[in-house]
Amino acid sequence: MKKLFFITALLSVIFLSGTYCEVKSQSIQFCEDVDSEGMPVSESTVFNISSKGGYLKFLVRLPYKISTSSVSYVIYKIDGDGNENYESTIYQDVEGSWSWFWKEVTFYDSGVYNIAVYDGDNNYLTSGQISIQYY
Repeated sequence: MKKLFFITALLSVIFLSGTYCEVKSQSIQFCEDVDSEGMPVSESTVFNISSKGGYLKFLVRLPYKISTSSVSYVIYKIDGDGNENYESTIYQDVEGSWSWFWKEVTFYDSGVYNIAVYDGDNNYLTSGQISIQYY
């Protein structure tokens, strides 16, 4: 009886960890380009730009359709004490049927940045952090 209980418990754990724990979540990725399937090209969290500025792409992937007509990217620069300082908000028009979208963004200053993404109703979608450095 103990063996049957043990085997049942073990199989339950394996089943639950392998099947139900495969959770898809929204994400933001930073990359040099995005392919036609919505996959990042040269993804990184560290980018080198010239002192005149440089751009990269913010790629947002969702496990569902966005169901709104716009999104916003709120950009904060992290200071030497680790505090977030508001830099800017970038708005983007999107189609409600999209489950992924990207935006090309230009940076002019080096530093560490937090980016938060919100839908058109100001609901939080995802966030990420990148480091911009001069080459």
